[in-house]
Amino acid sequence: MSDYSLTSEFGARGVLHVHSAPAALCPHVEWAVASVVDARVSFDWTEQPAAPGTYRAELNWQGRQGVGAKLASTLRSMGHLRFEVTEDPSPGCDGARWSHTPDLGIFHGVIDTHGNIMVSEDRIRYAYELGAGDPTVMYQELSLALGEAWDEELEPFRHAAEGAPVRWLTRVG
Repeated sequence: MSDYSLTSEFGARGVLHVHSAPAALCPHVEWAVASVVDARVSFDWTEQPAAPGTYRAELNWQGRQGVGAKLASTLRSMGHLRFEVTEDPSPGCDGARWSHTPDLGIFHGVIDTHGNIMVSEDRIRYAYELGAGDPTVMYQELSLALGEAWDEELEPFRHAAEGAPVRWLTRVG
């Protein structure tokens, strides 16, 4: 796993997990991430056993609030990636997680300090109202609000990453 840091004065930090990328896309992922963090990055790419012919990598980052959203927006345009970006809660800001798969597109959820998806009161009320008279509709809406389809698709890729090598790269300045 690589590590990227602007300076310790910035309050946000998180992790980018590239779960699967075709080999030809790996250098483009590095260039895209470098453009967001404004620093040279080099990932330790390892084969992804859950999708032969693809590679995985991780990057710990620390920077300004909003870096997670910028990373997710930049990477989702590449299409053939499976990735997750987390931005931990920081003073004055909730945490967030973005999950992307080629089939489902992108999911965004607000997370608490333990990594739980937080569903807003308005989203729950919407599910109740839409599902009035049909509990399966309410269940589907709450499942969507929790990002369950993304979790189901990404879970095999997460488990394939267990025991992956970790590398730390820090840029101060």
